[in-house]
Amino acid sequence: MSSSDPHSASVSRGFSPADAEDLALYREKFRRRLPESLDEMTSYDMSKPRQRMGLYRTVLHEGLRDDLPRYLNRDLLLQLWPVLRTLVGRTVRTVWEDAFPQLASRTRAAA
Repeated sequence: MSSSDPHSASVSRGFSPADAEDLALYREKFRRRLPESLDEMTSYDMSKPRQRMGLYRTVLHEGLRDDLPRYLNRDLLLQLWPVLRTLVGRTVRTVWEDAFPQLASRTRAAA
C-alpha cells in the first residue's frame, strides 16, 4: 500500500485492515453523493408540506445534537408528529416518544 492509500492511513491509526476497508467504503459512499459545486445546494420551502416533512424526517434520523434545536420547531414537530412518526424508524420513534411523552399523547389524540 502506498502512503497516499486511504487504507494505509486508517491502518496506521490503529484500525485493522478489515476495519480500514469498511471505513474506506463508508467514506466512498458519501464521496459519491457530493454535488459538483456548493452552488447546487437545495433550499427547503417550509410552506410545502412534503419538503417540510422530508426535512424533519432527515433531521430526526441524521441530525446531530446541535442540529435538532436548530432545525426543528417545537410546535411544528408536535403538529407533524402523528404522521411523521410513521415515516421514521421504530428506534427513532420510540426514543423520541419515551423522551417527550407529549409526542406520544399527540398520537393518541389524533387517533
